[in-house]
Amino acid sequence: MSVLPEERKNEILKELNKTGKVKVMELVDQYNVSEETIRRDLMILEEKGLLKRVYGGAIKTVFEFEEPPFTQRTTVNQEAKIKVGKKAVELISNGDVIAIDVGTTMLEFAKCIENKKDITILTNSLPVSSVLTESLNQNKFTGQILLLGGQIDPKHQSISGGLTEKMLNQFNIDIAFISAGGVSIQSGVSNYHLHETLVSRKMIEVSKQVIMLTDYSKIGVDTFCKVCPLEKVDLIVCEQPFPEEWRNHSKLEDINWIQA
Repeated sequence: MSVLPEERKNEILKELNKTGKVKVMELVDQYNVSEETIRRDLMILEEKGLLKRVYGGAIKTVFEFEEPPFTQRTTVNQEAKIKVGKKAVELISNGDVIAIDVGTTMLEFAKCIENKKDITILTNSLPVSSVLTESLNQNKFTGQILLLGGQIDPKHQSISGGLTEKMLNQFNIDIAFISAGGVSIQSGVSNYHLHETLVSRKMIEVSKQVIMLTDYSKIGVDTFCKVCPLEKVDLIVCEQPFPEEWRNHSKLEDINWIQA
């Protein structure tokens, strides 16, 4: 099969999430590329902390209910995240009140927001708030930004806690844009961190519409904390088409899927 380099690395990570290991020669046959190319892919992914190379292949890196730090994840599947972010901006209408949760996909989404009027954005992400502030100063959009209060997690650059959740109760939100550590039919949307998960749950609770932004490496993956069942998600934006393995599942009938 012929795929782009970033897509190939994305698929390697997906296979690792499923099986816990990959073998060089099997990947060579699968993608019809040289052994050197696969070893270079694995080396790049190891440098980003996403796997550990072993003799003949690689194994999954275990973060013990944790994902890598925010700064370590910013370049992973970045092209896919940019595509998803650009498509998601099309779903915002002038005058909307939206909530944006944490994660590197949300950061790329925030960078894409422009040409919108009188929007209000609530977020518990420090990097997202910083990017949006700069965009607002440059008149890329008009409106206001509300950074939710609470306890700061410096490793993941997020804000969470009881205060964050109480603040969300004060607003009527049109759209909650949420991210995910994993998405599966069995467990729905899941994430790595309990406190961030609780904030995402509250965003979903107080919003009229829930839109999930994800790259394909998260599909079929289960992580530590359950955010919500898939039935609570109105729309999913992803850079890949609807998963074949999801077809003919009754609980997915009302979910709209947009390929970026």
